[in-house]
Amino acid sequence: MSKSQPYSPPVAALLKLGDCRGRVKEKYLTKGLGPEHIPELIRMAQDDDLHMADSDNPEVWAPVHAWRALGQLRAEAAIEPLLGLLHRIDDFDDDWIANDMPEVLSEIGPAAIAPTAAYLSDIANPLWARVTAIEILQKIAERYPDEREACIRALMAQLEHYQEQNIDINSFLVDALTDLKAVEAAALIKRAFDAGVVDETIRGGWREVRIDLGLKKPKKRRARKRKKRR
Repeated sequence: MSKSQPYSPPVAALLKLGDCRGRVKEKYLTKGLGPEHIPELIRMAQDDDLHMADSDNPEVWAPVHAWRALGQLRAEAAIEPLLGLLHRIDDFDDDWIANDMPEVLSEIGPAAIAPTAAYLSDIANPLWARVTAIEILQKIAERYPDEREACIRALMAQLEHYQEQNIDINSFLVDALTDLKAVEAAALIKRAFDAGVVDETIRGGWREVRIDLGLKKPKKRRARKRKKRR
């Protein structure tokens, strides 16, 4: 159990919800949670004692329930605290954070764009945490079409550093920009490929990216002529 200050109802009920695997996501707002519970939900999402609880203890799932509730509440106050959890992806192989945060922060909304872009640009942040920040920006662009341009600008601004940054960062930036059909990024993407700093196992080579961007038609395979039976 968490050694920190106890949680009050209805937030305390999240301690008993347990395993999130193989179940439909909860509708937390039907459980009495509202904007007034945001500070306590942030505290639960960050609670190290809960994160490190035994795997068979239902309380180990409470942070997941808390950040999902914050997403449903569109809690802008939670953006920075939730970004602050991304380091756990590298430090503890926390796949739940890697998988959930793009959805949660995109659900919170466009207010997450600038803080996420700042997190991505900070080279002091660990590698896979920054890759997740790329996914967050992509997810926001997909959820809010009016914000697509802002997210693409942020992704392109980071790709401009392709010469000095990790090849995985470059590769996932190219992947996200390609998924977003960011034709405006084509020249920049080509420069990164030409510099040999994109891992072609992530998305393919420049030819495949051009096809995916809609800038090149795929080659038609010639139909083989069948030999006539005598």
